[in-house]
Amino acid sequence: MRRSKKILVGNVPIGGDSPVSIQSMTTVEAKDVVKTVAQIKRLEKAGCQIVRVAVPDQECAEAILKIKQKIKIPIVADIHFHYKLAILCIKNGADKIRLNPGNITEPYKIEKVLSLAKKYKVPVRIGLNSGSVQRTHSRSLVDDLVYSGLDYLKFFEKCGFGQTIFSLKTNNVCTTIKAYEKMAKFTDAPLHLGVTATGLPLDGIVKSSIGIGALLLKGIGDTLRVSLSCDPVKEVEVARKILYALNLRNSGIEIISCPTCGRCKIDLFKQIRAAEKKLKILEKKFLKRRLKVAIMGCVVNGPGEAKDADLGIAWGQGKGVLFKKGKKIKTVT
Repeated sequence: MRRSKKILVGNVPIGGDSPVSIQSMTTVEAKDVVKTVAQIKRLEKAGCQIVRVAVPDQECAEAILKIKQKIKIPIVADIHFHYKLAILCIKNGADKIRLNPGNITEPYKIEKVLSLAKKYKVPVRIGLNSGSVQRTHSRSLVDDLVYSGLDYLKFFEKCGFGQTIFSLKTNNVCTTIKAYEKMAKFTDAPLHLGVTATGLPLDGIVKSSIGIGALLLKGIGDTLRVSLSCDPVKEVEVARKILYALNLRNSGIEIISCPTCGRCKIDLFKQIRAAEKKLKILEKKFLKRRLKVAIMGCVVNGPGEAKDADLGIAWGQGKGVLFKKGKKIKTVT
């Protein structure tokens, strides 16, 4: 298990013995404060703990202050090319800055950002990705990402700045895993996990689950963002399920169900969808622990799986057996 340095992003700790936190990013212009706040509130409700907004211009940077006043979770300013926007965002209350080593390279610009970030106690993420990292002919993409990041980190340390977080994202799962594994050997800075440009939701869910999950199983990673080309609320839902599946979340509802076969005598998918809808309401309003619910379609594995769950039903011909904590409660039709 890798032990990283603990850093505070607003009121959310990242690294050390802190639980892995969930992040997402808005998809609307930050200058549209009403739409941005509305989207962030939906993300908050879904379980997002830190939110990032793109800041391509001064109007967006100035909007940070207004947005922050209306939300509960820490806000991260995503900065590319223009270092002065990072400075303005820090002054306007951003809880973290993301800088890209691929497009902000001049030392004096970085130093000015770090000087103010240190004064305001604002951490900075060195956000590397395969699309903008400076490539060399003699090194692999993994090495270009890692050593470019380490060069940036050395300059941070030279400036006396220690509140640093790293990310090393590519659109290839294996490359991403190797990059994070290698970086983890060189620094105790917290690592922000993610696979970038993953494609449509199904592809993105698969790539992110494998990439992020593989690293977390090795004890690598302190915070994460699942990048999907869809409503960002879906990113948070997938992130929660990844953490739940790895036993890194102590609350939530898990529905297990069989894939069905010719033995199934009911419309199991209809039953599952109805249960999921009702359980989501329960999860948001009441549940503070883990709950496993089994909805099984036949007598082969159904009773055994249902007994293993906190609550379960095993359907047969025209009826089902309801279980609670392994004990049969009643038969339902």
